[in-house]
Amino acid sequence: MTSHDVVSRVRRLAGTRKVGHAGTLDPMATGVLVLGVNRATRLLGHLMLTEKRYDATIRLGVATTTDDADGEVLATASTAGLDEATIRAAAAEFVGDLMQVPTAVSAIKVDGKRAYQRVREGEDVELAARPVTVHELVVTDVRVSDSTELDVSVRCSSGTYIRAIARDLGARLGVGGHLTALRRTAVGPYDLGVAHTLDELAENFVLLPIADAARAAFPALDLDEGHATDVRYGRALDLELAGLTAVFAPDGQFLALYEPRDGVARAVAVFTG
Repeated sequence: MTSHDVVSRVRRLAGTRKVGHAGTLDPMATGVLVLGVNRATRLLGHLMLTEKRYDATIRLGVATTTDDADGEVLATASTAGLDEATIRAAAAEFVGDLMQVPTAVSAIKVDGKRAYQRVREGEDVELAARPVTVHELVVTDVRVSDSTELDVSVRCSSGTYIRAIARDLGARLGVGGHLTALRRTAVGPYDLGVAHTLDELAENFVLLPIADAARAAFPALDLDEGHATDVRYGRALDLELAGLTAVFAPDGQFLALYEPRDGVARAVAVFTG
């Protein structure tokens, strides 16, 4: 399924057209996709989902056109000469601030058209390297054979392509590589613990309350009733904020996002009224 397919399914389950997502998930991938329903769609554009976590399986010895198992095989090589220590040492080199060339079948736009669309139309697409950060890459298992596989857990910045890590690790080891499985385990503060499958939602359509979603994603400020009334009218507040902040009524209702501007706190988006 594509991310758009998921949105379409949730629209039917929720009985509303107002459903959006915050960041696509590759069709071959599983895991966390953050959705907003009804007024929460307005929250999506403000979420700073700058860190993501993935579990992935990389196969060494086979390079593909898409850097994953959905692509055509470009080249094969024996991995019999590799040992676990060499693989782990090479994987450790992909931690830190990196310049990464995205996979050609990415959603990056090239002259107004998605790169993957150009590839599907037979074009050769070369994308420029982009700065990404891999905060952590843990090799959890290595299975050495003629077609060696390793399982990794990755914590990285938004915009990092795990498929590109598989490709580049294979190239570093001189045998090629591609991704055979990918599961996104967390997007920002939202992880599998608060996620639901589509089948579960079909049985019982439950949502993470917008107040809980906002408290997880932003610094939170609980207001007195006077300030809460001002927020309901979108008024500026004579309060000091460190940055974009979720503000709440005394009863816990999520009211708005405010930011410091011109010496006061001003509304960015109001979610009440």
